[in-house]
Order: sequence, then structure tokens, then C-alpha cells
Amino acid sequence: MEVDCKKLDLEKIGAFSTFFLDYINKIDSLKPFYGAYPEIANFKEIIDKKTFIGFKRQNLVAELHKQYEGLSDKPDLDILLEENTFTVTTGHQLNIFTGPLYIIFKIVTAINLAKKLKETYPNYNFVPVYWMATEDHDLEEIQSFKAFGQKYKWKTDQTGAVGRMQTDGLPEIASQLGTDASFFKEAYGKGSTLANAVRDYMHHLFGAYGLVTLDADSRVLKSQFQSVMKDDLLNSTAYGLVNKRTAEIENIGYKTQITPREINFFYLDKDLRERIVKTESGFEVLNTDLTFSESEMESIIINEPEKLSPNVVLRPLYQEWILPNLAYIGGPSEVPYWLQLKPVFEHYKEAFPALLPRNFGLILDARSKKNLDNLNLGLEDIFKPTDDLKKQFVQANSKMELELNKELDVLHEIYSGIKQKADSLDITLGRTTEAFETKSIALIKKLEKRLIRAEKRNHSEAMNKIEQVRELLCPGGGLQERKDNMLNFYPLDNQFIERLLEAFDPLDYSFNVILTEAN
Repeated sequence: MEVDCKKLDLEKIGAFSTFFLDYINKIDSLKPFYGAYPEIANFKEIIDKKTFIGFKRQNLVAELHKQYEGLSDKPDLDILLEENTFTVTTGHQLNIFTGPLYIIFKIVTAINLAKKLKETYPNYNFVPVYWMATEDHDLEEIQSFKAFGQKYKWKTDQTGAVGRMQTDGLPEIASQLGTDASFFKEAYGKGSTLANAVRDYMHHLFGAYGLVTLDADSRVLKSQFQSVMKDDLLNSTAYGLVNKRTAEIENIGYKTQITPREINFFYLDKDLRERIVKTESGFEVLNTDLTFSESEMESIIINEPEKLSPNVVLRPLYQEWILPNLAYIGGPSEVPYWLQLKPVFEHYKEAFPALLPRNFGLILDARSKKNLDNLNLGLEDIFKPTDDLKKQFVQANSKMELELNKELDVLHEIYSGIKQKADSLDITLGRTTEAFETKSIALIKKLEKRLIRAEKRNHSEAMNKIEQVRELLCPGGGLQERKDNMLNFYPLDNQFIERLLEAFDPLDYSFNVILTEAN
């Protein structure tokens, strides 16, 4: 399949932090904070450093078989039992109906990376994994999505870990979305949990490409993490390590993303996920009456490890602990916060994965492309503020010179001459002259804005078209991938997923503009 995809420099999009861009550009000052840079030639080194003992593979595969029970055409899970099989992982919250488009981009990046690694290192196997953040408890962040020009919201009073929530109400939303969303209705309509529904529809969308969807909210998997649980609860090891690394990063001028706590675990039970904090007598769970002595907490670690849920500081370590993983694919906020965590991996003797920025993109429909061409706007212009685009258009299409730079130069010369005369008489008059010049410049700038506004009125049709195309491609002034749902595109293009797989290169850190034939 041939896909019309244009590559733009991320720096020209204006939507990414300096921290993130400096990582991509391999700035020397950041190199101590990560392991191998994500280039294809470096993955042999990453493979050699990753150890994953046999019983962990057995536990992982047994748990996956349990989670995939009832789904047809399962991916090859048993391949993970082989010592030469590794994973590449991405993850996200359980946004309903897949959430923003960039979640799809994350998964496509993981699938393509596994494929590229297999082509380069044929003696090994590589499995793309989608790590569901089932233990997250921020319902507000996942319960709505935007499609077909409107916002849909799931109304539920459930609390606790979102992956354990029942899907009541979601089939009714799916019914409003047309036949092209029928697989969502089927997944949500089985009367099960949100985690199971997400696995179901992700398997529908990506199972044929080998994607394995994992729910790590598992007693079996957490039992392997007991030593870290105990160390964090009793010794607060990660707290000191991450604080030290955070200070090192901030000292070279970057703003960090996450803040460690003395205890980096939540207490997880039924409808509850709340922070654990130390007390004089042991531990307590915030916003509850639950308290535990040190011996009682150790008993939970040994007998009920599923009741402990790692936060953002230790979730990455837990991921690498239970997977034969080589790379994590993350967004522009995720990759920087992983750089705060390398000392934690070193302390627990766990290999640090390659940190791979996900693919970034915009879907450009044929009608919008035609409008851009008619307006004489290029692809990079899409990401400029609407007012800047309007000004750019009228300046390019006006029959008169709208900017008054030449007049300002003349004005400056006039005031320079006046100032020389004034200074020779009284230096305070020179300062007064400068003040008059400043006021005159402000008045001319104000007049210039009025000239541009007047010319905009002469091009009202083009101004309306610019507003329309900007809102369609950059809704709310943000990136399309962060606002729109895949349903805006998937029903109109029966090869939408294949088009993304063909267009994206997982190791090319550019912004992809993909032209579709759909209007």
C-alpha cells in the first residue's frame, strides 16, 4: 500500500517541550540519564543486558492465557516461553472507545518496532505489548471522548481502580455511534469489567498484528514484586534515589514531570485505591479508617500482594520486572519522567529499557488539503495560531503594504535627530524625546493592526475558511491526535489501521502528516 505521508520536524510543530526535544536530539547533558539510545543498531546491546528467568516467563504466559480465555484467534502467547523472545511495550489509561487518536499511534509504534526488530535480528522474537493502566483511579481522565464533532461522556459513580469497573452505560453510548462502532458495543456489552472490554476491542483492532494486551493487576504477577514492595514500604529507597536524580536534571535547566513519595504504593481493594502513608505505629490508608502495623503490612505483602498498587514512580520498574522487555514507547511527557527513574532500576539490578518516543501524526483529509492549497498554506502552517495564519494570508494577498516597518524606520531617524538636538540643550529633554518616540511607535503599531483588520474584512471568505480548517485539523488550538477519536477516521477508511502501519516508522522521530482520500 502506498501512503502519502509527509514528515515534519518536531521542532516546527511548537507542541513539544525542550526537555523532550533535547532527548530526541541526543543532547550530551542528558546522556547520563538513560541507557542505550533507541537506534536499531543499539538493540543488540539492550538484548544482551536483559535477563528474564524461566519462572517469570511461565507465570506471564499462564496469566495471559487466563486473561485471553474466551477470545478467538489469540496471538501466539506461548512464544513468550522461549528465551529468545522479548517484548516492546507501550501503555496508557483505559480511555473509553480508545480515547484520543495518539493512543492508537502508540500501539502502531509498538507493532512496527517489533516488526523492524525481527527484520534486523531474525534469531530473536519480538512481541508488541499494550500495558493497560487498569489500576489507575482517575476516572475523570478516561470517561469522555470526542468524535463526530461532539463530546461523549460515560456517567458512572463507580470508584477505585478503573480496570475493575463494570461497563454499565457504555453499550448505550456505543449504540449512538453507528454500525462501524459495533465492535465497541460487543466488547462493552458482555457485562464484564472495563479491563476485559478494552482487551476485547484492542484484540479486534490489533490482534492480527500480534499485539498482546496485558492487565498487570494480578496476584501472580505482583507476587514477583514482593521484595520491592517491602523495601519501598519499610525503607523508602526509591524516594531518595529519585529525588537525587530529579535535582540533577533540574540543575541543568529542565523541568521534571513527577515527584516521588516516601511510599510509592497505593492500597487497592474493591472500590478503593488510596495512598499508603507511614505513621508512628505503622501505616495508614488515606481517606479511610484502615491502619496496619509493620507486621500486618508485611503479611499483606506476602499473602495479598495484589492489594498493593505501584504509583508512577514504581510502575515502570514493575513493568520491566514482569516482562522480557527491551523498549518502552511513550509520549512527550512520559519519556522525560522515565529519565528520573534510572537510579531505581540500577538499585534493583533491573535493565533499563530503551525509551522510544511514539509516532506523532495528523490525518489530513482531501477536502482540507484542497482548502490549504487554495489558501496557499503549507503543511507547517497548520500548526500556527489562527490569527497568525489570517495575518499571513492578508499580507500575501493584499494589494498594499500593510506592515509599516519602513515608516517606523523613518520615524526612528526623525526622533534620533530630535534627540541629538535635545541632548545638546538638556539631557532630560533627550529622555523625554525617547518617551515620545515610544508612544509614537505604539500608535503606528496600533494603526498597523487596524489596517490588517480592515484587509481581513476584505477577505472574509478566506478568513472563515482558515478558521474552519484550523478547527478541524487543530481542534481547540491543540493537536488533532490529542483531541479526536479514531472513529472520526476509521469508518471512512476501511484500511485506516493498515495506512498508519505503513506510514509510521517507529525509529523516525518526525511528525507525520498522512493524506487520506476521505473527505
